[in-house]
Amino acid sequence: MVGWDIRPQGVQGQLKVVGGHAGDLQKALTALLETVSEAARAAGTAVPGPQASTPVQGPVVPGSAPLSRAAMGPVAAALGEFLRERDRDFRSMAERTEASVLGAVEATGAYCRGDLEAAEHAQNAARAVRLDLLRRGGEGR
Repeated sequence: MVGWDIRPQGVQGQLKVVGGHAGDLQKALTALLETVSEAARAAGTAVPGPQASTPVQGPVVPGSAPLSRAAMGPVAAALGEFLRERDRDFRSMAERTEASVLGAVEATGAYCRGDLEAAEHAQNAARAVRLDLLRRGGEGR
């Protein structure tokens, strides 16, 4: 039979390490999105000056963004498409990391509860032992 030997403090330490790396991943993804957005804005358009924005007429709700939008160049469009295609992968990384951490926490908790249940069963069994029979050498069987 294969036995398990989990040390909850060790698991907790590793989860702290993983949490730190997950935070680093979040920072890296945020930086990537900001950098790609900056690159898209800096790439410009293939449209000359005044035609670089698309004016739209109509009322705008106070506090809303204007309806006019700047024209998007081919580089900005390609970068936008790149991010749209990678969005599922980025989300998957975060979700898998979270699921792994939560799974480790649940498994360790179940392991500890199992240890406590086994200890309780052992204590109950020890209480049930009839010392008087053991002292007499098991005569009353």
